[in-house]
Amino acid sequence: MTTPDCYTCSKEAQFDDLPPRECVAYDQHWRVAHAIDTAVPGWLVLLPRRHVTAVHDLTDAEASALGVWQVKLSRALRRTTGCAKTYVVQFAEAEGFTHVHFHIVPRMAGLQPAHRGPGVFELLRRPEHERVKDEQADRVAHSLRLHLDGRPAVMATPPRVGPVAEGGE
Repeated sequence: MTTPDCYTCSKEAQFDDLPPRECVAYDQHWRVAHAIDTAVPGWLVLLPRRHVTAVHDLTDAEASALGVWQVKLSRALRRTTGCAKTYVVQFAEAEGFTHVHFHIVPRMAGLQPAHRGPGVFELLRRPEHERVKDEQADRVAHSLRLHLDGRPAVMATPPRVGPVAEGGE
């Protein structure tokens, strides 16, 4: 079931026509997309394929697959971006985005302290010139797909993720 006023559901309704960045990977319960309006290449969003607004409303099958997806995506991001770790966060509070979704964010070693932890959300809704371009998000999606299919994939140039701290990467 999808809901027409929901951004995530509107994308799910277009499933067969989604570009790589909107459908990095999927199964019967979950779809992975690259985040929109972010300055962070590889910022992923893990989305249930049916309309759900609270984690406690996930089915047992969705819940069982959730942890596997979070770990699998975190490992793929580490291998493709070289991130030090990933953040996994779920709020689903923004207007138009109340559909449950999990942010899986690569945190690079040199990320400025102000953008670590919850501060990473300052790297969403960035001005146009700071955002990851669609073509770059598609390249990240292709690299992640290769890794998720069991073949190692290393991006030619590791992405720069947000402003870097002095003396960092």
